[in-house]
Amino acid sequence: MPAFNLNETRIAFMLSIEKFRYMAMADDRQRLMPLPEDRVPPRGKELAYPEAVLLVDPVEPEFKGEVDDKYQYSCENKDNKVHGFICLDPPVGFWQITPSNEFRTGGPIKQDLTSHVNPTTLAMFMSTHYGGQDFVTQFESGEQWKKVFGPVFIYLNSVADKNDTLSLWDDAKERMHKEVDCWPYSFASSEDFPKADQRGAIRGRLLVNDRCISKEYLSAKGAFVGLAPPGNAGSFQKECKGYQFWTNSDDEGYFSIQNVRPGGYNLYAWVPGFIGDYKYEKSIAITAASDVDIGELMYEPPRSGPTLWEIGIPDRSAAEFYVPDPDPQYINKLYINQPENKFRQYGLWERYADLYPDQDLVFTVGSSDYKKDWFYAQVTRKVGDKAYKPTTWQIKFNIESIDHNGSYTLRIALSSATSSILEVRVNEEEANPPHFSSGLIGSDNTIARHGVHGLYWLFNVEVTAGQLLQGENIIYLKQARSVSALNGIMYDYIRLEAPPLSAMLY
Repeated sequence: MPAFNLNETRIAFMLSIEKFRYMAMADDRQRLMPLPEDRVPPRGKELAYPEAVLLVDPVEPEFKGEVDDKYQYSCENKDNKVHGFICLDPPVGFWQITPSNEFRTGGPIKQDLTSHVNPTTLAMFMSTHYGGQDFVTQFESGEQWKKVFGPVFIYLNSVADKNDTLSLWDDAKERMHKEVDCWPYSFASSEDFPKADQRGAIRGRLLVNDRCISKEYLSAKGAFVGLAPPGNAGSFQKECKGYQFWTNSDDEGYFSIQNVRPGGYNLYAWVPGFIGDYKYEKSIAITAASDVDIGELMYEPPRSGPTLWEIGIPDRSAAEFYVPDPDPQYINKLYINQPENKFRQYGLWERYADLYPDQDLVFTVGSSDYKKDWFYAQVTRKVGDKAYKPTTWQIKFNIESIDHNGSYTLRIALSSATSSILEVRVNEEEANPPHFSSGLIGSDNTIARHGVHGLYWLFNVEVTAGQLLQGENIIYLKQARSVSALNGIMYDYIRLEAPPLSAMLY
């Protein structure tokens, strides 16, 4: 077979338009959906991209003025276990249940579509959503490859009393848990789908050693720990061809991964509260019925010296930053009273210019609050019809005394990037070239797709003592690419560290 690219693999279930109108994919994300014809002109008006449509004259007036976009119902792999539709008369539910993520791509927090208007329910296996070109699976000429997707479980349920219609969702969740407990299924006869006694397991404990936080080893509480095909640290988030198996460690850092397909893997991890990626230096071989006890593992996150200041939380998300209220013209009513889901509203990137009409964002360490004063995405500024310009954010901070015994380190973790160039300048806004440039990065399109994270990036920028001033300093962060409104980056976390020898003073 000649070389080719595989962008997407999925199963789509297209249900009766007249019957299945109520969609549910989480306890707080379920609603009556508009009709497909509401999305078509003149009833619907396409917005910045085809998936987002303003309902201007829907068949049912209750939907007038709302935005419909299938990406508003996206979900992380780890939570994407059951979703579907309910027919209200008679009360019947159609549910797609995915008991395992082992065949999905990109790791536990990679996002994908669920159910949306048409009505359509999707079983997503491979896609470029929230990752872009990094998720295009490429095959060389003559390359041999096979992978088992699924099985997925289709569950139909019903109730006699219409007053209990929405209980179908609760029943579907209960069934999902039963299916998860049944994984791997025993009925599959293919030799490419190992049964439970043909699979193995691994367990251990992950600790964190960050000398600037604690002299003692710290338990990697809530760490994401997984087995994925061999690669570099963090490579799992772009891996598409193989299988992945993930879990979360407990409060003491202990983890256990069950029902792993036989094969060769690397063990990867990342720990909320710490930057960077962990990779165990040895390969892991899983065989049938094996139970590998890997013992205690130590993660040393990137660190040169003590923290002078920090912005955000290192959790691979921009959710903690300021997410604005949506423009009243572009509302999804489902999310009006859901602060935790406000970022799923349409067009939030356009609110940046409303909040900063004359000057870009300025954050002052010690007085600004990242929850209120740091916009969730650094986007472009519209200056005319389809014309945009870059934005430059400032971080102002004071240093009482410069340590000339070594270099400072600026850590910049991004939770998303879309066709962007991040430039960093220290105390010289017009420095050319900049002190650091990421080059052109990212195509995850998270800003347009109502997310707060896509692919994770970590940049470590050396700042020499000679670049700093005693007293006030300014770091300029410029997103230099401005082709469209949707060029931009999302920050996860920023930290300035003193030189290593300064740790002796603490």
